[in-house]
Amino acid sequence: MQPNTLLDAILDEAGVSHAGLAAHVNQAGRARGLAPRYDHTAVARWLKGQRPRGQVPDLICEVLAARLHRPVTLDDIGLGLPGDRAAPYAGGHSSLSGFVERATALWRSDEQQRPHVLGAPAVTGTPAVMPVWEWENPPEDTDVSRGGRHRVSPADIELLRSARGHYEQMYRKAGGVATRARIVGFLNAEAAPLLRGGYTDATGRQLHRATGGLVAVAGICAYDSDAHGLAQRYFHQALRLAKASGDRGLGAYVIALLVNQSLFLREYRQALAFAEAALRTAGKRITPALASDLYAMQAKAYAHLGDGSGALSRIRRAESAAERIRRGREPEETGYVQPGLVNVQVAEALLSLGDLTAAERHAAAAVGTPAHDRGRVHRLAMLSHIELRRGDADKAAATAVEMTEAARGMESQRLRDRLRAVREHLVRSGCAGTAEAAALIDGALRVPL
Repeated sequence: MQPNTLLDAILDEAGVSHAGLAAHVNQAGRARGLAPRYDHTAVARWLKGQRPRGQVPDLICEVLAARLHRPVTLDDIGLGLPGDRAAPYAGGHSSLSGFVERATALWRSDEQQRPHVLGAPAVTGTPAVMPVWEWENPPEDTDVSRGGRHRVSPADIELLRSARGHYEQMYRKAGGVATRARIVGFLNAEAAPLLRGGYTDATGRQLHRATGGLVAVAGICAYDSDAHGLAQRYFHQALRLAKASGDRGLGAYVIALLVNQSLFLREYRQALAFAEAALRTAGKRITPALASDLYAMQAKAYAHLGDGSGALSRIRRAESAAERIRRGREPEETGYVQPGLVNVQVAEALLSLGDLTAAERHAAAAVGTPAHDRGRVHRLAMLSHIELRRGDADKAAATAVEMTEAARGMESQRLRDRLRAVREHLVRSGCAGTAEAAALIDGALRVPL
């Protein structure tokens, strides 16, 4: 059974306890000539995923509607179509307003640190592919207007855009572990009421785009915190919001995040397919920066699959696209594609193919190019690993020391993975000069997140 996150969230919104809901359901049932005798344990079972029998779902809607002074449907409480609450990111099973309720329910559960949300594994197979397929294919949202009480203004949308930039910078400097609680709190306090507010179709598309950018950063922070199922759900939500906005470029950016996660999870064929979907569907709306990153990630996937010709063809495409990048013509979201990013991606692909000379050349070029804080750590880690593979332990140790110093102050599981991997390679080399660098990494890893 899947936990009923929607019912949990709407009970919290209504301020109704488990025992209180049971008592109100019993009272509403008696008014219909029934004799229900539910208590708080029955409500706990419903929240764990058990479906109430008979008229009880309708009674729950009636009770909560009276409490919230607005209509409450079976979909709103997670008791609509079977399987919907297991996939709150999907858009094909419900209206956009139904999606909004599912999305905001997830944000609320995340902020409350519900274990079933934080510990959910990433889905694979059809559930992983369907959100991408739904983004690619009709039907489109012909009208995203909404008639809520609060009228959404341009200032509201600008707040969301500014917040996205703020939290992205915080993530780059402090890591996803430190940033995640902040951005999730903002989604609940600021974005959720706006999505439920009143807006025209034109304003609604801007609102969904701005929210999609924020939700994507929340997914990045969850990914950086090792919460892969949660990250995937945020990425799927961002993809649905991108579709509602009508911005194909934003959707392609979100798919790039899914490609990156697929590579980490070693789902290489899925990574290839997702990247191809982004390139195909976004078409001319895809920017050179995003295209270069998608091609570079495809190169890594082909290299891991042992397809050298496929990897080299994507490397050439990535480098060609990177040459066309013009700052000032890119959306804010693709700012992560900084000079040198394609080099380090290519270096990783070449390393998998066994071309150490070319890999080191690209890794050194990446390190020699200015980058934001966490990007520099990744570049130094890659260069250190390649230097060790080439037998230059002293250079590798010096690079590892620089990497460890650059990582200070960041709370990130992904960077910790990098530090551990470099340490393991240093120790395995058995060279005297690497012991000091390994000890420095040990000290950094001793501090808990």
